[in-house]
Amino acid sequence: MALALRCLRPLPSLLHRSSFAMTRALPQAPRGCPAPLLEGCRQCVQQLLLSRQLATKKAKGKGQSQAKVNISAALVEDIINLEETSEDMQAVIEALKEDFSRNLSVRTSPGALDHITVMTKDGKFPLNQLGQISQKSPQLMIVNMTNFPESTAAAAKAIRESGMNLNPEVDGTMIRVPIPKVTREHRESLAKLAKQSTNKSKEALRKVRSKSITQIKKFKNKVSEDTIWLLEKQIQQMADEAATEMDKLLAAKTKELLG
Repeated sequence: MALALRCLRPLPSLLHRSSFAMTRALPQAPRGCPAPLLEGCRQCVQQLLLSRQLATKKAKGKGQSQAKVNISAALVEDIINLEETSEDMQAVIEALKEDFSRNLSVRTSPGALDHITVMTKDGKFPLNQLGQISQKSPQLMIVNMTNFPESTAAAAKAIRESGMNLNPEVDGTMIRVPIPKVTREHRESLAKLAKQSTNKSKEALRKVRSKSITQIKKFKNKVSEDTIWLLEKQIQQMADEAATEMDKLLAAKTKELLG
């Protein structure tokens, strides 16, 4: 018991949370451990925490839900940065939100044109950096290209190919953008685009997950199989939660578009 307390001294909160940890045999010190008595040995503490969470794997049975794995990022930072993985997944979600907001609205507004990308001879630029966008009437928007007249044709093409169902008309350095009447067909078209955007975002999410799994497997000869399994499960849970949030965003956007 004294040996157990010496090992767990850096983690009093763990002892408080679970008396079970006190009754289980402590893991053996890893080969080459610089602290053979387990005193302050980070690897030993890590192994103990992970072995507790391994119970979620073994406890799964018919009719039982599997407990959620929640590994401390600090304990596995030498293997993978879980916080960075979480941030990458959240970035995919935020990009989907932005796409929904900018490009998939029933009512077209001047702000919806701001970030349409225009390909010019000098590179790619947002439309609002090349032209002045204004709304002439509820049925018409104007893009004034006086400052960059040479990019007028390219801007009109970018608007036409934006997927927003717009058909711009060029008049000198002015681009007239009639706002189409909102029809049921248009609403359904936007809903399909929302579904396509969500699928693309889920593909990006899978790439983040796969990259993280690949990073973990690089350590399969340095850490236990249980540790690898738990980390893979943690990342899969993170990906599942992100995908669920995307589905909720799609459901809300579809409801908004179809009315």
